[in-house]
Amino acid sequence: MDLIQETKFMMKKYHITANKNFGQNFLIDENIVNSITQTAEISKDDVIFEIGPGLGTLTSKLLEKAGKVICIELDKKMLDILQDRFSLYDNFELINEDILKINLANLITINLQHFKHAKVVANLPYYITTPIIMKLLESKLNLSSITVMVQKEVAERLTEIPGGKNSGAITYSIHYYTNPKLVLHVPNTSFLPSPKVDSSVIHFELLNQPKVSPLNEDLFFKIIKSAFLQKRKTLINALLNHPFGTREYLENMLTSLNIDLKIRGERLTLEQFQEISDYMTKNN
Repeated sequence: MDLIQETKFMMKKYHITANKNFGQNFLIDENIVNSITQTAEISKDDVIFEIGPGLGTLTSKLLEKAGKVICIELDKKMLDILQDRFSLYDNFELINEDILKINLANLITINLQHFKHAKVVANLPYYITTPIIMKLLESKLNLSSITVMVQKEVAERLTEIPGGKNSGAITYSIHYYTNPKLVLHVPNTSFLPSPKVDSSVIHFELLNQPKVSPLNEDLFFKIIKSAFLQKRKTLINALLNHPFGTREYLENMLTSLNIDLKIRGERLTLEQFQEISDYMTKNN
């Protein structure tokens, strides 16, 4: 039975329809499933955290390769399905919880007593992609990698080079914490029901240390966020809307750092944002 037939069978058996509130679209392309697991380089030394497993299409392949798979599923309708499918697997654990509320750090710590690496692998719902990824990164979890499928346009922004045409504030956070890689694009026909947009698989290798070391990390990210709130404005005009200093102060700062006074925030590198942050830390 191929994945399309299997998915339709399970949806009919359990009287399931894709829940739009949870952004559910069920993956039905086995080649994509294999690409995701291969990209994550899963072995029996790994504990895998799968977010939103749904019907368990990806889960099945993860259980074959990983030492343990912990599925975090919010939709109660999926719990019985997942338990029925995988109850005989001794490396399967299911948690009915919201990924944004669960104490993932504690779960990782407990499981790393038995496994070498903790990894996240997931087909993320479009509507909550950014909050999930930012929680995983900002919580500074002991993860080796994150391999996820997201909306194609979001993937391009996440993996863009800071200062590139598709960069956003989150681009800088991604590059601060990880080495990102866009793995492959996935057509909307790979899902049931088919979403209106295509997807992409992206892989983040977590860094032991961030790529830059600002003196004040909170200030560093506040500056980046402020610079992107009004992308069409110059960096100086964007920062003037927030308590970072007078125009004269900001102009003197950019001049001393050899940064163009008319530059927009979206054109800055990660290193330049660090220089600005450190300047403000030292001169305020």
